[in-house]
Amino acid sequence: MSRNIQQLTDQLYPALIEWRRDFHKHAESGWVEFRTASKVAAKLHEWGYNVQAGAKVVKGEARMGVPAPDYLAEQEQRAISQGAEVEWLPYLSGGFTGVVGTLETGRPGPTVAFRVDMDALDIAESTDPSHFPSAKGFRSINPRMMHACGHDAHTAIGLGLARLLTQLKDELVGRIKLIFQPAEEGVRGAKAMVEAGVTDDVDIFFAAHVGCGMPLGSVVCGAEGYLATTKVDVEYRGVASHAGSKPEKGKNALLAAAAAVLNLHAISRHGAGASRINVGVLNAGSGRNVIPHLASFKLETRGDTDEINDYILEQALQVIRGAAVMYGVSEKVEIVGKAGSAVSSSSLIPFIRSQAEKVAEVRTILDRHHSGGSEDATYFINRVQEHGGLAAYLVFGTTLAAGHHNEKFDIDEQVLKIAVKTLAYCALHAGELQREENA
Repeated sequence: MSRNIQQLTDQLYPALIEWRRDFHKHAESGWVEFRTASKVAAKLHEWGYNVQAGAKVVKGEARMGVPAPDYLAEQEQRAISQGAEVEWLPYLSGGFTGVVGTLETGRPGPTVAFRVDMDALDIAESTDPSHFPSAKGFRSINPRMMHACGHDAHTAIGLGLARLLTQLKDELVGRIKLIFQPAEEGVRGAKAMVEAGVTDDVDIFFAAHVGCGMPLGSVVCGAEGYLATTKVDVEYRGVASHAGSKPEKGKNALLAAAAAVLNLHAISRHGAGASRINVGVLNAGSGRNVIPHLASFKLETRGDTDEINDYILEQALQVIRGAAVMYGVSEKVEIVGKAGSAVSSSSLIPFIRSQAEKVAEVRTILDRHHSGGSEDATYFINRVQEHGGLAAYLVFGTTLAAGHHNEKFDIDEQVLKIAVKTLAYCALHAGELQREENA
């Protein structure tokens, strides 16, 4: 069977590259992954999976940071023009761009789930001829949408795993669930899928990422250190007035925002662990002779634990309210993304190591590694563990052309088959793990 997985994945490798480059060329940001999700759903259905998409797997009211309806409609039309599988679009319409494929083996065993994310970043991709996607013709054709974090690879890995497992179905036990998640960037999408119950029956759960500073051929069995985080949009509304003749009639939203931003960065950090705050976008004003009546900014808070992040967030909200009072303006605060911290299940780590050891291309295996940043796969991990299951977050190292979230980001595509092989072994031997756990 080991040789079978190696050979089947090597045969699948050209398709993995083709899928990855297609998704890269047609990059789609969070909640508008209409083409990507429709392609995924169509392939899973073709391969014999029970496919659920849209509101069945994404709880509408639990979504965060959803674009305006007119933008969603515009992007759906754009996806159609780019070859979306139109029979699946009614399920996805309105930004319900999640897909779950379930493979029933017909034999008793655990329910094993694999989660991959599909969305791109709001970045304009490099046009430099030295940038590999530009040179090879698969640079993103969608303005300010780019796969600068590897989610195109993740989606291809998920499809490759799905295809491989159908070929191994006679050797599998239990149930396999493949979760294709929208809107990971900004930690907006996982909560809605978790609240829709997609992992409530899961016994063993895996999420994975490529890159993350690890070299090609390395596997991290339990990446951790992901910070709890909250993403916040703030808007101040004041009163416009002539800056020369009637300045006293105005209420300056720009000054309120400026005061808030400076004092947000002055919040005392927490002594119990890492804490972060950052304002990344600030917009205000319309002309030099106008008292600005409107200002907005985007910020994020982070913490080693949920408690530390909540502390930073509460301090931030006080600063935001205080600046509004100081300048006599109204404030609107919207939470547009949120994720907690999580720890991979200890008993799952040696199991993952034993599966990665079977992959010929794997040279280095780390049980755990501190990755930093934030990840909304933590919603899935925590829910599975709360229900008595095991969950882990893996990293598959790869050479990078530039760092994550950079306009020249690109990967070594060999990581695709390394990830598919490792995850396939995890699926194949999950029944053995469950028996050991229950012994």
